[in-house]
Amino acid sequence: MGLEKAVIKNLDKDEDVEVLFNPKEYIIEKKTPWKEQEIQGLDSPAVEFTLGERKRLSMELFFDTSEEKTDVREYTDKIENLMLVDPDEHRPPLLLFSWGKLKFKCVLEDLVQRFTMFLNDGTPIRAILKVLFKEYSTAASQVKEKPRHSSDHTKRIIMREGETLSSISAREYNDPRVWREIADANGIEDPLNVKPGTVLKLPPLY
Repeated sequence: MGLEKAVIKNLDKDEDVEVLFNPKEYIIEKKTPWKEQEIQGLDSPAVEFTLGERKRLSMELFFDTSEEKTDVREYTDKIENLMLVDPDEHRPPLLLFSWGKLKFKCVLEDLVQRFTMFLNDGTPIRAILKVLFKEYSTAASQVKEKPRHSSDHTKRIIMREGETLSSISAREYNDPRVWREIADANGIEDPLNVKPGTVLKLPPLY
């Protein structure tokens, strides 16, 4: 069996971007932040889950054209282009980094290019690219993969400073669009004018 090459696929254009050499290693990071709430009289702040963060995939990619004595930027520019706004999509492209069993749907968020060897005229022929990919997934795809379940009974909460019906909906139902059901259940006509301290009834969703 031959050596399987790492591939970065531009999903918008269905094009593969060539990686000359497989990375020596890669790092996958995932954070789950918890928000601290300061409550007077407690020895330590209470914590509350707010919103998960995307996975991050980072590595160094090596490019070398010293044998051909050609400009290595013929390859590295293709990586940089993955960060540029596509005129049709109005955003940088969606990507899929594949290497063996690793399939990572993502966007390229950070790129550092280091050129380390040059021809006599200054043409770079060797480069090391430090890349950071961040996971990409839509709200619909996340709910489809891991369906969320709402409570089957009515719940009451107190609206806090800085909260909105949409943020409460995202926290309690994992869907910010359910704010309308909260507004209807509480007879709220103006969802943008709900004062902190208001007791809200959270209806069950079926």
